[in-house]
Formats: sequence, structure tokens, C-alpha cells
Amino acid sequence: MCGIAGIVAFAGGKPPAAREVDAMVRRIHHRGPDGEGRYLDNHCCLGHARLSIIDIAGGGQPLANEDRSVWVTFNGEIFNYIELRRLLRKRGHAFSTHSDTEVIVHLYEEYGEDFPRHLNGQFAIALWDKKRQKLILTRDRVGIRPLFFHCGGGRLYFASEVKALFACPEIPRALDWNGVARVFTYWGVPEPGSVFAGVQSVCPGCVVTFSADGHQRQHRYWDWTFAPRTAPDERSLEECLAGLDETLQAAVARQVRSDVPVGAYVSGGIDSAIIVAYMTRILDAPPPTFSLRFADPAFDEGVYQRAVAEHYGTCHTEITVTTGDIGHAFARAVWHAESPMLRTAPVPMMLLSRHVHEAGIKVVLTGEGADETLAGYDIFREARVRRFWARLPQSRGRPALLGRLYPYLNTHPAACAAYAQKFFGRDLEHAGYPGFGHWPRWQTTRRSLQFLHPDLRAAINFDYMEEGRALLPPDHATWDALCVDQCIEARTLLSGYILSSQGDRVALANGVETRVPFLDTKVIEFANRLPSRYKLMGLKEKYILKRLGRGRIPDSVRIRPKQPYRAPDSASFFHKGIPDENVARAFDKKRLLEVGYFDAEAVCKLFNKCRLGKAIGFADNMAFVGIYSTILLHEQFVERNAFEPCVVDELPNVLTG
Repeated sequence: MCGIAGIVAFAGGKPPAAREVDAMVRRIHHRGPDGEGRYLDNHCCLGHARLSIIDIAGGGQPLANEDRSVWVTFNGEIFNYIELRRLLRKRGHAFSTHSDTEVIVHLYEEYGEDFPRHLNGQFAIALWDKKRQKLILTRDRVGIRPLFFHCGGGRLYFASEVKALFACPEIPRALDWNGVARVFTYWGVPEPGSVFAGVQSVCPGCVVTFSADGHQRQHRYWDWTFAPRTAPDERSLEECLAGLDETLQAAVARQVRSDVPVGAYVSGGIDSAIIVAYMTRILDAPPPTFSLRFADPAFDEGVYQRAVAEHYGTCHTEITVTTGDIGHAFARAVWHAESPMLRTAPVPMMLLSRHVHEAGIKVVLTGEGADETLAGYDIFREARVRRFWARLPQSRGRPALLGRLYPYLNTHPAACAAYAQKFFGRDLEHAGYPGFGHWPRWQTTRRSLQFLHPDLRAAINFDYMEEGRALLPPDHATWDALCVDQCIEARTLLSGYILSSQGDRVALANGVETRVPFLDTKVIEFANRLPSRYKLMGLKEKYILKRLGRGRIPDSVRIRPKQPYRAPDSASFFHKGIPDENVARAFDKKRLLEVGYFDAEAVCKLFNKCRLGKAIGFADNMAFVGIYSTILLHEQFVERNAFEPCVVDELPNVLTG
């Protein structure tokens, strides 16, 4: 895994200088600490910070084709590069390295701008066609790896992270409040938006081409699609199990390809446990495993993590994180995430990746993506109950099913029958509208917007219900309701938060590459063709995956109720009611008025509420964390232009075992 950056001058634009791109690359050195490279001509400069994993000796970048007319700088991994290399050699292409990067330039020679559809991997690519004077930017299908760009002054600037763009002083630094408002709704900004004014994100599954005159065009090479609900699918569960087994094992086999040791994260859930099972079989030995534990037992899953490690006999290590650790490292996590965050959950993941790095491991496989592809989230069960209730709104028995949800939470609306009926019973008349399943979450999250300064609040005006529908592909009307919910989840929470703030950013903060077999192209496409009844059977989430786990993983892990990964939120910033010094400064009324983004009176009341330990449920906690992270983001990127990470606290030492 790596970091990429570059500048292209269009007609009339100032030619790029090497020092400009070198400065950009230095800002993302954490993504690629093993080396740097650069390509420069009169119109284009490409930069690269390398984390060496494949072809360590010969895989440096930027890299060119035989006649040096096509150049690429690339962040990610191409998992089917061995098969592509074999195909391309048969078609006459000559290779000078053993790296996965080189297949990209030859695929472009063979297929032109359609080359990404042949890639199975996680990637962000910038390709310069010197003869045609055009630059191509593209990302993997689901947005595992980031890629941002800015156009201005006859130039295009691109980079893996926004902090690299801001190394160029001509790029203005300001928050985009339409983007921030979407974080305060969906948890992330749907592409191509971002939280910074004038900065766009390349959409997952898309190719963006910039020609010599600065003209920009985009085409989609892949999109989420599901089988039509009217198409008969008579496959038995056993047939589907066999297919999932074969597809998932092949994905893991592709993703353990590496010239450095590969480890695995063990969360305590079924997803990561099954990945470890396949890795052990494929590698003929258990991989080193790593787990994250919490000092607070309400969040800790250590019993299940150790059950997996002991079952496979892995060399297992773990870290235990306290609320103090989270509060201390939060500012650094924001610096890496480059986005407001509504939860603190990315912070412990950053601390875990540091531990993995210190153990000498550069690559880990994780169980991320299983909840999206195989319907594991409670939101899918919640939506099913609400749609069932909507068919008979006067029923008292149907809303009682909500009591089966969220058993790990005491403060969720479902825990109180009367409140649950009021909270979840809204908008039942719109149960057939795309996005209906997500409305309760978005409505809860949007409560954070009430803390904005009135002028900002008045300026933000978007219909989140309609926008949620607009995120869907044109053929979504043929899908069943679960498939629609899965696609919206992938387009919002998955790409905007899980894979970014909680994924790529906090892993590569410490030079660790995470790989996600459940989001392998073949796995996604197989899962999307499965009958929905095998993914969510009644209210039994990930039914087919739990069946697949029989005899492979410990039953204590396989049959346990779903417990999503969580971390302490507002409690992480106070010790016995006393706030951390940086928190106290950020929430000081004078500072809030100086920054000008928030309603100072309302925010001070929220601060005191959290200080006294009286934060109520999700809404208060999300608002507190969202406000604090936004203030930090403003300080780091708008006021200080975060050139050095020393503007945030050093990481704490956490307990290891």
C-alpha cells in the first residue's frame, strides 16, 4: 500500500515542478515509508510514497510501459495480477518487473480506459498517457482506497489524502459545509463530495479522464447490482453454501499473495474468524493474529477473540485500550481521517495498527464487508420489522419484534417498548420508498445539526430522503427491499466511514495495509446473486455465513448475537468530570465564538451534560464527538495547514498481551 500525488498542467497552466510534488508526497509519507519516486515531464509530475509488499526489489514507482509513453502511480494491490500477467504476455507485452503495478500500464495499452474492469483489487490509480496528453484517475469498485483531486489555475492536482493537496499554497483551505452536513447525516460524504471546499473524491467504480484542454469526463466501469426480485432462484441452501465456500476461499487465496508476512485481525465475530480459518488452510499454518480489547467490559470481546486464536493455534497478541487512550489519541486520528467523526471507534483501530506495525507486520486481512454483502447489520433487521409492521400499522404484536434488536444496548430506542413504537413508527406510510430502512438512523444522526450556528444551519438545505434514493443505480426498482438497503449502506456508511475513517486512514497511519476478502469483486458479485432469504432469514442475520461456519469456527463465536464494533465516546474525554486540556479549550465559549461554526450556548450545555456523565444515547454522543472533531479539523487543516503531525498529541502507550 502506498500514497500517490501529482500535478498536471493543462493548456495555459503553469508546468509542474518536482519540488511541488515532492512536498505533496512528504505529507503522506506515513502511507509509504519504504521509499519515494517521481516522474516529471513538461506537463505532468507523478509522485509516489511506497509501502513495499510485492516485488520489494523491483516494484518502485512511478512505472512505465516499454516505450515509456504510459506512466502510472498506484496505491493498492491488484490481486489477480498473476493471471493478468500471464494473459498479457500471451498478447505480446513484455514485463521488466515482477510487481502487480506493471499489469496496469499493459492493460491500458490493451483495453484503453476500460482497463479497470479487468482488475480485481483495491486501488487508486493515476495514469498519464504522454502521447495523448491525458490523465486518468480511477478507484476500486467499493472505495477501499482514497483518491482526491482539485482543479484550478489551469492545473489538476491529485493525491491519496487532502493534506497532500494542501501542500500547494494556491489551493484554498476551507471546510465545505454541505459536505460536513452529510457527515452529520450519513456518517460520511457520498462521492464525489468531500468536507473540503473545491476538493472532489473520485467515485468508487468510476474512471475520470482529463484531457489536455482541461476537459473532464467520467464513466462508470462497475456498479452495485442485484438479481431482480421477480427472477426465480430455486437454488438450495446447500448449493449456495458450496458456491460461497469456493468463492470466499479463492478470494482469501488471492489476498494472501505477498512478499512479506501476512497477519489477520480477530474481532471476536464470525467474519474475521472465517477469514482466519481460510488463511490457516491456504497457508498450511495459522497466521499471526491481532485483537483490540477494551478496559471497559461493556465494549470488550476478548473472550471470543481468544476462543478463535486458541481454536487455530495462532500466535496471538492483543492491546487493551482505555478511555484515556482514546481521548489522548483522538486528535491524531482526526488528522489522519481528514473528516469530522461522529464516533471514536477509529481511534482504537489506529492504536491497533501501530501495534501491528511494531510487530513487523505490513499486511493484515480483516472481516470488513461481510455485514454489507451478507446482511449482518441490525439496520437490515430493523428495516424488515418496520416494513412488516407497515403492512398492518394498527398491530401491537408486530412492533414488539423490535425488542429482539440491539440486545447489547441498554439505551437504544428499541429497549423501551413505548418509545420504540413512537420512534420507529414514523413514516410507515412510506415503507415502499427507497431509503426507508435508513431513515431512523439518519434522523438520529441529523440531530447533531441543531448545534450549528443558525446562519450555517439555514444555508444547509438538502433532502436526505430524496438524496438517499438518488444514490441508487437506475435498476434498483427491480430489487427487493433488502438489496436496496444493502446498496445504500455500501454507498454511505461503507465507503464514507468504515473503509475510510475507520479503515484505510487509521491503518496506513502506521504503514499497515488492510485487505478485505468479503469485498473481493467475485465475492460481492456472488453474494449479490444470492436469494435474500439466505442472507437474512426471518430476523437471523448472515444466515448463510453462520451455516458456512459450522465445524470451522468455535460455536461460541458462530452463534453469538451480532455485536458491532463500538468504543466509548464522550466518556473518553473526561476523567472524573474533568476534561482533557485540549477538549476544554475547544469547547470554551470564547473559542467556539471565534471559530464561528456552532451555536456556542447550545454546545456549552452539551459539554456540561457530557462532563457530568449525563449524555443520553447515540444523539448526545454523536453530537459531542462530531463537534469536537470538526473543531480539530478546522484547527489542523484550515488554521494550521497540518504540515506536520506534531500539531496533534503523540500516541499513548497501551497495554499489550
